[in-house]
Amino acid sequence: MKLTAVFEPAKEGGFTSFIEEFPGVFSEGETVEEARTNLLDALKLVVEYHRDEARKRETQHARRELLPASL
Repeated sequence: MKLTAVFEPAKEGGFTSFIEEFPGVFSEGETVEEARTNLLDALKLVVEYHRDEARKRETQHARRELLPASL
């Protein structure tokens, strides 16, 4: 699976960034490289949050398995 990161120059300098496939995952940085690193950190936090919230709602009969990243 591949995700699309979008980097846009910010008016005040640096770059804003977001992931097209995940609304709400966005970040910024002084350089594209810094924005990319921050964006990956933001994605990790969002995924961890949603995982934790989903596990609060699952039943005792839920089955969990890891999916390969190469979907």
